[in-house]
Amino acid sequence: MPGWLEAGGWGLLAGSALLLGAAVGYLADISRRIIASIMAFGAGVLLSAVAFELVGEAYEQAGMEWTASGAIAGALIYTGCNVLLARRGARNRKRSEDRKDDGSGLALALGALLDGIPESIVIGTSLLAGGGVGTATVAAVFISNVPEGLSSAAGMRAAGRSRAYVFGLWGGIALISGLSAIAGYTIFADAPAALLGWITALAGGAILTMVADTMIPEAFEDAHLLIGLITVTGFLLSFALSHL
Repeated sequence: MPGWLEAGGWGLLAGSALLLGAAVGYLADISRRIIASIMAFGAGVLLSAVAFELVGEAYEQAGMEWTASGAIAGALIYTGCNVLLARRGARNRKRSEDRKDDGSGLALALGALLDGIPESIVIGTSLLAGGGVGTATVAAVFISNVPEGLSSAAGMRAAGRSRAYVFGLWGGIALISGLSAIAGYTIFADAPAALLGWITALAGGAILTMVADTMIPEAFEDAHLLIGLITVTGFLLSFALSHL
């Protein structure tokens, strides 16, 4: 299988979780307690993936300076865009607490792209070294995308949005995730290791900021006694996947 096609397949797989979450959120009534558990598990998976798959790999490729600058850039970009999205109704796009309206459809789409594009690019670049895809990274992105699609689709349903609108929106974003992975594989095929490391660290910084900004607050807002255990379980699962 051509490398670019494999990259696109993995990116599409990770992005398809948005559509899966949207289907569950639109068609089923999920309690906030369950969503909090999903968030806690996803936060644990992402924390492990950032530490061992993204930042660790970036350091090996590019060294401390490039890794630190990339992670800070990712955090700044995510925070800046998040401020703009908050002013347009997408502040809680990964949250389940506010389901009275769906905000701006464009803002929701931009929010998902903000999370998904750098993640998918890293999935594509992870294949450039000739090895397999970063399994932990794909798993972490997949798990984190489920509650995003779930909570947003639930809000859209409450606002009276049609199935065609909801599934068309999230299906399109999932497709863009696959295309972003292909772009990561093709555009950066001849990029120096320092640049690849910087991009990987950028994605890690953006993801870590997203975890602290949205997933952890959601998980512990409706906390129950098992939340901490669930988070550690997600962390250990991702750690185990990264060492297979």
